[in-house]
Amino acid sequence: MTPLDELLVAETHTNDNAHSPLWMVSQEPLLNELVLYLGRFRGELQKNPGVTHELRFSRDRLRECRAAFDRMIIRGEEALHRLCELLCTSFVGPCHLQSVAIGEVPTTGERFTLSQLLSRADLYSTIDLDLGTRQLWKLKYYDGASWVAPQLVANVVEYQPVEPNQRGVHKLISRIKAEEEIWNKVVDEIFGLDSLVRRDKQLRHLSRYVKDIFGIKIVVGSAAEAAKLQSALQSLEWDDAALAKLSLPRTPESERLAFIETKNYLREAEKESGWEAVKSVVLWCGKMFEIQVQPLGNFWREREHLTRESHAGFKSRREQVRQRVAEQIPLFGFYQELLRWLFQDPESAAPVFPGVSVSVVG
Repeated sequence: MTPLDELLVAETHTNDNAHSPLWMVSQEPLLNELVLYLGRFRGELQKNPGVTHELRFSRDRLRECRAAFDRMIIRGEEALHRLCELLCTSFVGPCHLQSVAIGEVPTTGERFTLSQLLSRADLYSTIDLDLGTRQLWKLKYYDGASWVAPQLVANVVEYQPVEPNQRGVHKLISRIKAEEEIWNKVVDEIFGLDSLVRRDKQLRHLSRYVKDIFGIKIVVGSAAEAAKLQSALQSLEWDDAALAKLSLPRTPESERLAFIETKNYLREAEKESGWEAVKSVVLWCGKMFEIQVQPLGNFWREREHLTRESHAGFKSRREQVRQRVAEQIPLFGFYQELLRWLFQDPESAAPVFPGVSVSVVG
């Protein structure tokens, strides 16, 4: 047993019958049940490695779990956009909506940005990833030899101010994690990945929750304006009129943001990439969101990093950590493949792992 294996066994969660890593964003009982089942199964495999264990799934239950995942995304996005509208009401004023898709030419790796005006009706009737995919469907890209269909790298919705505002907000951006990244993060939390690579993680009581599926970025002119806006966010409270415009009742959960954790990266050298922002995790209307307040110059450097042709380093650090863990703990890599199979490609052959039998019945 490797040191990482021993650490995993030592840190196996003792409250597996409570909440899964997705609970604070999904609150879907079927998803909660499935992820907890996989967490318990991991523990059994590590305790008894010499015997064959059966992972048994009901075909109907898996179909219901995938539907529950879709509900989680749809409901989460609806709440995300309502929260963005409220923040615009408080800090920005009237806005234009834009769907911004970043595409990649599969044969060359070249990346580009495509923006399109968006109506409020489209915002609430189409999930964000479909907005970007729908834009790219219209395009073919000539790579020098043939015409190819570009692939979607990322898609966000931007709220662009119609006129200058007192808070110096240049734009407000909403985004959700891509589906595969969501499930990678679930595996990270099942295996306590952050505890493996950084034992002194702050706010350990939240370490097993996936906190950044739904995100908001508020771009302001300078670091000083970012600090002021962060302070305003923490004291912000919406009245009956503001909430009523979005058909929301005024309750303790809707009238203000409940801040769970805040990290200030504006002046810290902790981020080797040079990334700067104040990053908070908040609860609003019973759902969890990540809010970043970022200076404009840093935002454009980040956007250029995302869209430049040579993109090898953008997500490399997290992926390299996952690869190293999977090399030492093959079960970690198997779980990544398993969740990808369950939710993205269930008609293909199930992944295989020594000592594990995967079956789908019914």
